[in-house]
Amino acid sequence: MNTIPTEMHPSASKSLSQRIDSIDILRAITMVLMIFVNDFFTLTNIPDWLKHAPRGVDGIGFSDIIFPAFLFIVGLSLPYAIEHRRLKGESNTKIIKHVLFRTLALLTMGVFLVNGETINNEASGIKAGTWFPMVCLCFILIWNKYSSKTSALLQSILQYSAILSLLILAFFYRGGENGDARFETHWWGILGLIGWAYLVSALITVFAKNNGYVLLLGWIFFCALSILNKSDLFPKSDFFQYIPGTIKSGTLVALTMGGVLSSYIFRYFVSKNANLKLTISFILGSIALIILSLFTRPYWGLSKLGATPAWLFLCSAITLLPFILIYWIVDVLQRGKYFNFIKPAGTDTLLCYLIPYFFYGIYVLTDFKLPEILTIGGIGLLKSFLFAILCVFITKKLNSGGVRLRI
Repeated sequence: MNTIPTEMHPSASKSLSQRIDSIDILRAITMVLMIFVNDFFTLTNIPDWLKHAPRGVDGIGFSDIIFPAFLFIVGLSLPYAIEHRRLKGESNTKIIKHVLFRTLALLTMGVFLVNGETINNEASGIKAGTWFPMVCLCFILIWNKYSSKTSALLQSILQYSAILSLLILAFFYRGGENGDARFETHWWGILGLIGWAYLVSALITVFAKNNGYVLLLGWIFFCALSILNKSDLFPKSDFFQYIPGTIKSGTLVALTMGGVLSSYIFRYFVSKNANLKLTISFILGSIALIILSLFTRPYWGLSKLGATPAWLFLCSAITLLPFILIYWIVDVLQRGKYFNFIKPAGTDTLLCYLIPYFFYGIYVLTDFKLPEILTIGGIGLLKSFLFAILCVFITKKLNSGGVRLRI
């Protein structure tokens, strides 16, 4: 990707803090697709290439590229978010506190959602259809960005009531077939995995202070870590057992750091108004990533569930190419209005992600069944896509009503 300068030019500081519409749109598209593919469990007779590839299979389906794309976009956004805070006068210490708080929020939400997947209705006295809407409502009450019209007392009552409710739910939780499993981190869930990758990438970005070589070394390090793990060469010392698996495996952090590095290169060329050089650099970078994927695939395969290096490199390229295309459409040609109907999924992504859990809760509680024709083949796929658009529409209406998540 051409030469990487050690620091951004000072004249780029202002643009560095501004929100880039193309990143919001790319995030919005990814979230719509995430809701779309997550709804496939309600469908039958859909093409296998759209689904997740089974564990052990050397290959990926369309569903397997959505989550890594989101991680990559988290990285794209990070430098802008951190620089925005710096321009507001925040110290590194304050920024790191925010990073830790945000990580804790994502881990908390991830664990609560994961436990709901294995809840035992009889042993816990809580139905799965109730669990998800309840915990998601608590998340919204805790992390909502309340308007200035909301009194401090009411805000505190809502937030602490939600925290207490989560603690009570965790206490009474019982899971597993026999109902003997307690509330625990079975795994971190999608939000939790994002949280760990975000934590490491954000800390590297903070301490790099816009030094491109530090960001490049960070990306290379976690790519190498991914390869070491798949080669079973990671040290066996007891010390390393305390490092979260998401960080230790390297792959998910490398995806996010790839976004951070790409954002750095993107900002460098944009600050010089060199859109053609930017495009050529990203195309060449994508080709290099695809070559790396082809080179590593014979050794460890191409697999999302295996979090293989080939999956890491290929999905990075798959995300990078649409990003530069969307940048030209939205920011260069100023045609962003075409995407306005999905933009709330990119500006309040977390809230949009939570909306389906309310529908699925109702679905389970009422044993509601859609007409079979709406769950089969192409018509079923259209239903799932329209469901994703409905979630975006609800997000927009909630934002208008004063519900907007900020962590």
